[in-house]
Amino acid sequence: ILAPPSAAHWFGTDQLGRDVLSRMIWGAGISLKVGFVATGIAVLIGTLLGALAGYYGGRVDQIMMRFVDILLSIPTLFLLIILAAFIRPNPAGIALIIGLTSWMSIARLVRAEFLRLKGQEFVEAARVLGCSEPRVIFRHILPNVTAPIIVNATLMVASAILYESTLSFLGLGVTPPDFSWGSMLTDAQNIILLEKAPWIAFFPGLAIFLTVLAFSFVGDALR
Repeated sequence: ILAPPSAAHWFGTDQLGRDVLSRMIWGAGISLKVGFVATGIAVLIGTLLGALAGYYGGRVDQIMMRFVDILLSIPTLFLLIILAAFIRPNPAGIALIIGLTSWMSIARLVRAEFLRLKGQEFVEAARVLGCSEPRVIFRHILPNVTAPIIVNATLMVASAILYESTLSFLGLGVTPPDFSWGSMLTDAQNIILLEKAPWIAFFPGLAIFLTVLAFSFVGDALR
């Protein structure tokens, strides 16, 4: 119990005698799963609403963008805490609420690209040839917007992992028997325990830091 890092336990053990490295490897799957699923939900919602707003413009655009502005004016963490109180705190539920509170930036990005592209010659040619509006949106315009979406999505994975870690640290995220890097950090709230065994918080925190930094570098490189 609370054994320091050694050859037998590279990252030491926690207060229950569990190997920290083994828990980190298992928790990585949940943290990354939440990050990717949440990003997928956000990209799907943001792309659909942004495409509709940018293509149709007018009142549709005004209503959607005002709704986006309202959501952006509310702190994301505050929204997450409110939704976490109504959704079961499991990995799927956490990914859902993060995705539902993270799609606004994608929507604004896609809308701007659609506004720029919908007047181009290839779009006018598709309309002249009799293509339906869904085909023009999803077959002709959307493929030209995928590059900035991918870049933004890469950065959103890092943000989603941070949000999940924050919720788990506050006790609103993944709960036993599931656990993630964020939930492993809850032990850091016990100052006495942290003074005796700093490695139980240091290594999960380092894993979160390095993973978020790696995804940020990938996003910047793609940009």
